[in-house]
Amino acid sequence: MSVAGRISSITTTITPQSHSSCSPAAILPLRLSKIRTNHASLRCSNSSFLNPIRITPIITTKSLSRRPSSIQMSMEAGVGLMGTKLGMMTYFESTGKVVPVTVIGFREGNLVTQVKTEDTDGYNAVQVGYRRVRDKKLTKPEMGHLEKSGIIPLRHLQEFRLQSVDGFEPNQKLELEELFKEGDLVDVSGTTIGKGFQGGIKRYNFKRGPMTHGSKSHRALGSIGAGTTPGRVYPGKKMPGRMGGTKTKIRKLKIVKIDSDLRVVMIKGAVPGKPGNLIRITPAKIVGKNIPKS
Repeated sequence: MSVAGRISSITTTITPQSHSSCSPAAILPLRLSKIRTNHASLRCSNSSFLNPIRITPIITTKSLSRRPSSIQMSMEAGVGLMGTKLGMMTYFESTGKVVPVTVIGFREGNLVTQVKTEDTDGYNAVQVGYRRVRDKKLTKPEMGHLEKSGIIPLRHLQEFRLQSVDGFEPNQKLELEELFKEGDLVDVSGTTIGKGFQGGIKRYNFKRGPMTHGSKSHRALGSIGAGTTPGRVYPGKKMPGRMGGTKTKIRKLKIVKIDSDLRVVMIKGAVPGKPGNLIRITPAKIVGKNIPKS
């Protein structure tokens, strides 16, 4: 085989360093070796025009730069509470106006389980626990974390990142009447109802095809893109798939009524989740008022 045939798959330029006769070892197959360096090149030694060439490619390996990890977390306008969605009902105001409201109840809990500061954890946050359970319902690490502050066993733990944690201490009880008042705007987050695998009509409100006149595409998705250009399906294309079961936040809902005797709060409108789901209530974030712009 000629020299050109041996190096046809190598596109890098070869520069011979000498024209002396090669040793018998030069006839052996090409030997490749990896060398860590910042550039790629090919070296030729003991080569001549009539004899085979020994080629040693230098393969570049890029070093991956690791950035220091940082806490990525949205800052809240204030500490919030966790509750349980009880359902929806109709509320009549004093003027006779009908308002659809969601009723959220509060069981035992909403205690401050930990206070994080910039000196100890790198950011300011208040960890809150909710819903008392039996000891055997928690793992030993969870029990040890709560027993460290002398707190009863709680099912749910969530953090509220704040600008300042002054005035909070472990085992402090958070009262609904002290944090919220009627007429306040709040942000409510929870897990939406899971619908399972659904088609495009129910998931994205697509239009269906004709149901008569020999049509065979009634609820099918149809064309999803050209075949030649781009020759693929773009990421994010709306197609059938899992619907619901995701964390969602509804912003700026109004508190209509707070009942201290029943320990419930009525919020105007619908909130994510079905009755019995965990709900997180925080003061509404208004940039420039209670949340800095930067």
